Amino acid sequence: MLPVDFIRTALGLCLLGMLALALLYLRRRALAPLPRAAWILLALLLPAVGPFLVLLLQPGRSAALEGRLP
Repeated sequence: MLPVDFIRTALGLCLLGMLALALLYLRRRALAPLPRAAWILLALLLPAVGPFLVLLLQPGRSAALEGRLP
């Protein structure tokens, strides 16, 4: 494997990992269906920035405060 192929693969895996973290984080937030879909679309359409925005802006209320932990 060439170094450039390795770097591209690593970048793709990092982006998929960030998307997975954002989706797992959103699963634990109390959001209505439409805002949840909007945040998921943001994380999908902006793969490098979307997951960070989801984690930094903390949409909705924490499900732990409402007693709805999965």
